[in-house]
Amino acid sequence: MLQTPTPPPPSMCLRPAEVFLFPLAQLQITICVASSTPLCEEVQPVQQQQPTASSKPRARGSAQLARWARARRIRSGRMPSTKMQTQTEVEAQQFSEGAAPASDGVSDGESDDEDGGVGGKCVYMVSDGTGWTAEHAVHAALGQFEHCLVDQRCSVDTHLFSQIDDVERLMEIIRQAAQEEALVFFTLADPQMAEAANQACEMLHVPHINILGPITDALHSHLGVSPSGLPRGAPGRPSTLSKQYFKRIEAVEFTIKQDDGALPKNLIQADIVLVGVSRTSKTPLSTYMAQKGYKVANVPLVLGIDPPKELFQVDQDKVYALTINPVFLKSIRLARSRTLGMGPYSRTTYSDMEHISKELEYSRKLFLQNARWPVVEVTGKAIEETAAVILRIFHERRSKNHMPRISRRY
Repeated sequence: MLQTPTPPPPSMCLRPAEVFLFPLAQLQITICVASSTPLCEEVQPVQQQQPTASSKPRARGSAQLARWARARRIRSGRMPSTKMQTQTEVEAQQFSEGAAPASDGVSDGESDDEDGGVGGKCVYMVSDGTGWTAEHAVHAALGQFEHCLVDQRCSVDTHLFSQIDDVERLMEIIRQAAQEEALVFFTLADPQMAEAANQACEMLHVPHINILGPITDALHSHLGVSPSGLPRGAPGRPSTLSKQYFKRIEAVEFTIKQDDGALPKNLIQADIVLVGVSRTSKTPLSTYMAQKGYKVANVPLVLGIDPPKELFQVDQDKVYALTINPVFLKSIRLARSRTLGMGPYSRTTYSDMEHISKELEYSRKLFLQNARWPVVEVTGKAIEETAAVILRIFHERRSKNHMPRISRRY
C-alpha cells in the first residue's frame, strides 16, 4: 500500500542505482517518489521488543570505573557497548560505593566479541623485530588520553607490523598509511631503512615518529660509539640467547614449581617471596616478575593453618605481604566461584564476607608480627603497578640507594 509521499530527510536519500534489502517480517518499507527528489526509501521499525515482566533491570555502573574499563577495551582494539555493562564493571561499581556485590541478578551484558565497533583514527607501529618497544611505547602514551577515548571522541585503531626487513614491504605499509591517514611510529635499527621510512612519509605527507632515532643518537653521543645498525636476529649481531635470557627461563621454571606454597624447602632459593590470602594476585604477579628474571615464590595464608616454618627462616627482606579490600576480594571470589561452576547458594565460606574478614584480620596480625615485610595494597591495581612497587623496594634494599629506582647493569 502506498502512503502519501513526504519529503525524505537528506541522510536517507539514495541514488536510483542503489538497492537495499530488508527483512519484510520486521520492517515496513514505504517508497516515496517526488519529481524534485531522487528515489528514496523510508525505513520504519514495525515493532520493538517489549521487556517482559520477568526481565530484571540492569545494574548501573560507576561512571569513572566504567570509563576506565571501556578505555582499556578501546585501547586493545575492541570498542565497548554503550548500552550494557560487563560483570566486572558492575562489581567495581559496587566496590566503589562500599556495598557488597550481589551474588546473582546481574546481567553479564554483551561479550567483547559482540561489541559493536566504530572506526577511529589509525596508528601504525612498524618494527624490524617483534615490535615490543613500539607497541608498549604507543599504548603507554595512549593511557594519557583515556578521558577522550572512553567518550569515543578520539577513538584509536592501532596496527602492529613486525619483522619488516625489506624496503618493498615498508613502502607498501607507508602507502597504506597514507590512504588511511594514519600516524606512523617505527623502530627500525637499520639506518637505511629508517631513512627510507622518513623520506617516504615526508613525500606522502604521512605524520611519523622514529622512536629509536633520538635515543640512539643520544647514546651515540654519550658513549662515543657508533650503533651497529643491525636489527635483532640479524647476522653479525650477538645471539639473543644470552645469559640474561637463560636467567629468565630459569626464573620462570622455578616460579612455576613454587606456585601456591609448593616445595617450601626451596624458599631459600627465591629472590622474592609473596604472601597473602587467596585471590590477592600472587600467581599472576609471580609469573610476571619471573619473566623479568626474578625467582619468585608465593605462599598462601589460610585461616586455621600455620604458614610453613621455612617462611620465617629465609631472609625476611625477601618477603612481601599482599593485602586487599574485603569487598573487592568478595567480588573476585564470586567471579572465581562462577568459573568453577559453583552456584550462589553453594555451601562454602570461600566468598562469604564474614569469612573473608576473618582471613584478612588473620593476615593483618601476621604482618604486624613481621614488621620487615612490606605490605603492598593490590586493590584496583594492575599487575604491572604492583610489580613496580615490589621491585622498587627490592632494588632499594639490595643497593641501599637513597633514590627510588630500578637499576640494571648491562
